[in-house]
Amino acid sequence: MPTVAQFYGITIRMYVNDHNPPHFHAAYGDDEAYVAIATGEIFRGNLPRNAARLVREWALVRKDELMDNWRCGRDGQLPQRILGLDAD
Repeated sequence: MPTVAQFYGITIRMYVNDHNPPHFHAAYGDDEAYVAIATGEIFRGNLPRNAARLVREWALVRKDELMDNWRCGRDGQLPQRILGLDAD
């Protein structure tokens, strides 16, 4: 699963040709969650409160880039890197 972003110890990954709804995987330490691109909300798994807040903030800022990556993945292409919160 390609890594598309890393920030503050959080790793964001996207599978190529993954199942709906459009989402990404966020990992922090031993915790992992599936996060909806449209809302930034966790719909499966768990993250610590601060990590979840940072992931949601990042997802809402980067929503267009995440959706572009989702579409590329659905076409069998690898997703592109996206800047993390600490790069801004």
